[in-house]
Amino acid sequence: MNPVLCGLAANTALPPELVDRLVATADADIAVELAGRADLSRAQAVALASRVEESAVRLVYEGKLTAADIDPMAQPDAALALLDEGAGDPEWARLLAADPVVERRERLAACAGLPVDVVAALAADSDARVVAGLASRTTPETAAALAAHPHAEVRRAVAANEATPPTVLAALISGEGLPPARWCLVCDREETPYAHDPHCPRPDCDLPPGASCDGSHESTVHDMLQAALRNTATPTEAVIGFARHPSTLLRWALTTRPDLPSEVYRRLAADATPGIRADIAANPAIADDLIRVLAADREPFVRRALTGNPRIPLDVLTDLARTTRIGPTPLPRIAVASDDEVRELARSPIPAARMLAALRRDLPAVIRDELATDPDAKVVKSIAPHPGLPEAQLRAVVDRHGTRVVAKVATNPQASPELLTDLTRHEPSVRKVFREVARHRNATATALLACLADWQARSIAAGHPALPPPVITELLADADRQVAEAAAANPSLPLAVMCELVPSP
Repeated sequence: MNPVLCGLAANTALPPELVDRLVATADADIAVELAGRADLSRAQAVALASRVEESAVRLVYEGKLTAADIDPMAQPDAALALLDEGAGDPEWARLLAADPVVERRERLAACAGLPVDVVAALAADSDARVVAGLASRTTPETAAALAAHPHAEVRRAVAANEATPPTVLAALISGEGLPPARWCLVCDREETPYAHDPHCPRPDCDLPPGASCDGSHESTVHDMLQAALRNTATPTEAVIGFARHPSTLLRWALTTRPDLPSEVYRRLAADATPGIRADIAANPAIADDLIRVLAADREPFVRRALTGNPRIPLDVLTDLARTTRIGPTPLPRIAVASDDEVRELARSPIPAARMLAALRRDLPAVIRDELATDPDAKVVKSIAPHPGLPEAQLRAVVDRHGTRVVAKVATNPQASPELLTDLTRHEPSVRKVFREVARHRNATATALLACLADWQARSIAAGHPALPPPVITELLADADRQVAEAAAANPSLPLAVMCELVPSP
């Protein structure tokens, strides 16, 4: 990999003639960057796909190639990508349905809108993985037909398909009306009984860790049940009994469902497995009384999950905020809080409640300004990135709270070039400030030069267009490949330097 050429390939200021030269000499790494260019012409895309075959798939997904540009015999992977996008020739599907490479037939099977005869051919494929790929995304009619497939892996895929009819999903769970499965991926390959070593040393083995079969295909059946329990199309009455199942994973599969009776949610909320309780805590379908029970859970991460529930009562959330790490992202409940609720939070005597309000970025100016003068540094850290704060308030925040808030002030999108420069000179220094300033659109050359001295901020600063061109040029030879690549991608890199770096075909 040549980091400088990879960076140049992504440089938005690279002129078309230099893009042509890179296309003509590209290797696989450079092709990845070229394929993502917004200004890549169709002619350049065709030339790149011809030179680096594996780039054609990304070029298809980037919308740079059409069916007219692809030969399905020479570029089957690109043809599959077009079919996946719904833009391929139906005849290609017929051709690829007979491809000797199983992985290609498997990818074809996952494409939507296939011709009826191709669907029939894939449903009768000799490899269960191909049929399972079809079953996972096919129509209700085909899914219903494949539910009786003799291979358990296909039934597992049918169970995961949300288009599968509810009655069929219920039958997969109960087994009623379906013949027993005859094979699974384990007994296809190994003599039973067999349990796959989770630390299997064979490099060519792709059986899942813990896969097993004693003749009943138990691990695949277990996976099928998990898929059906998670599938929201599965009838509620078919799944509620699994809240008492001895398998932790099967009980866990119920936790995100929105349709369980309240007594089932209560049972799962009392489960011995903390992860199950955490997922129930985050489920918007649980009632207020259960939310209050879970707020007293002994596990911190269960209580943390509860704070993300959009239906949590505000008083419960406020209490949890005192002892729970909330993080910098506004919680769903706070995002939908009414103006009166926001005002109540912002003027609460509890700092944690004020901090919740401060995370909003659409606060009225009066509330925003009050929070910016809050005596608690955690509240001020939350409000510091608010785009409405004027520079005088940002500087006042730094004067009052110093190192505890400077990094957050540096993230404010309205921070002026002068303020950002001053933040890099703050004593004592805070290393995170350099990373934030390095990615800020208003950073000055002086501030960026200071950021280059920090090893974590160096690669970020190297790509900033405000960095002086001579410095960018010097960074092309940096010992850190990430720094060199970022410098090469910098749109302020002099054109003359670009011309020297791009090889001639």
